[in-house]
Amino acid sequence: MKTPDYSAFPDDRGHFGPYGGRFVSETLMEPLRRLEEAYARLKNDPAFLAELDDDLKHYVGRPSPLYHAKRLTKAWGGAQVWLKREDLNHTGAHKINNTVGQALLAKHLGKTRIIAETGAGQHGVASATIAARLGLKCVVYMGIEDVERQSPNVFRMKLLGAEVVPVTSGTKTLKDALNEAMRDWVTNVDDTFYVIGTVAGPHPYPMLVRDFNSVVGREVIRQSKEQMGRLPDLLTACVGGGSNAIGLFHPMLPFPEVRMVGVEAGGDGIETGRHAAPLSAGKPGVLHGNRTYVMADDDGQIIGTHSVSAGLDYPGVGPEHAWLKDAGRVEYTAVTDDEALAAFHELAHAEGILPALESSHALAYAKKVAPGMAADRHIVVNLSGRGDKDIFTIAKREGISLT
Repeated sequence: MKTPDYSAFPDDRGHFGPYGGRFVSETLMEPLRRLEEAYARLKNDPAFLAELDDDLKHYVGRPSPLYHAKRLTKAWGGAQVWLKREDLNHTGAHKINNTVGQALLAKHLGKTRIIAETGAGQHGVASATIAARLGLKCVVYMGIEDVERQSPNVFRMKLLGAEVVPVTSGTKTLKDALNEAMRDWVTNVDDTFYVIGTVAGPHPYPMLVRDFNSVVGREVIRQSKEQMGRLPDLLTACVGGGSNAIGLFHPMLPFPEVRMVGVEAGGDGIETGRHAAPLSAGKPGVLHGNRTYVMADDDGQIIGTHSVSAGLDYPGVGPEHAWLKDAGRVEYTAVTDDEALAAFHELAHAEGILPALESSHALAYAKKVAPGMAADRHIVVNLSGRGDKDIFTIAKREGISLT
């Protein structure tokens, strides 16, 4: 069977099959159209690409290593486990790849203020970082629950000069932060650029965020050929909104021999209803300007989510993931809070690396499948961020006092 041309998606209207699109107020249609036109012009402009590449190399610190976790491999048995070390980027996560690109777009559009939403705080930190570097005002919206459980990143944003706005509506998490950021943008479209932190939102955001973060997958293609002698057998990454996963997966889509698995937040277990796994247990609907899989009740109303990981605590997912699920090209599953925490501790003890709780979900999946694979097989886990930000969450959950 002929391999589909994955580069043809989204189409001209921003659709990935039945998903994606642009479901926003009339006020935002024109700024989205201008952004789409600017991106179409600049994404192939040699000067823009040279500036982006220079920032990724000299400011972000790319390429990030592809690390062979030999002790973890020995402990688990079976396949060789490799970690794509996005935790070593400047600011400590993959989010900086995308914010650098979007901030350059903002500069070319003449914007003087950027806004962002954040859950785990890493996208907020990355946005505040690049705003400081470019001399832009920065406002970050963050659910009050996430403000409390991610206090180190809140302080980092403030140190960088950003204003952090706690959101107290709804579930007080990432979904509501995104709602408030969208309201801000509607009010201040003339001078404000919205730096969305994931591959969700109205077109062209799912496309441009994917493209900026696809540097991860392109590096893995090159690094795996150099270090393994071929492409890996399995890629796995956590999926909340889905930016770190799509950045790894998208460049690999044309290679049918590479299996890909996205791992959602199973929370207390899918059967309990206390989770954040719309691809595993949701249904199609509209959220934050695009059609995708969402967690909703029978009336189509968005329902609450739960995850120990703030960055995965979201009731939707990027529309490209929804399309890839239906197409069967990428598989999606979920692991629980307890499984993710166990994987966190295992990597810390085996390799001296503290992974983000988000990344720990992908590690937990790799632990399940590695023993059943031959020793000459290779798994790449996208280590999307570092776990410094999560130490208070882990200590509280495990009853450990840090004072």
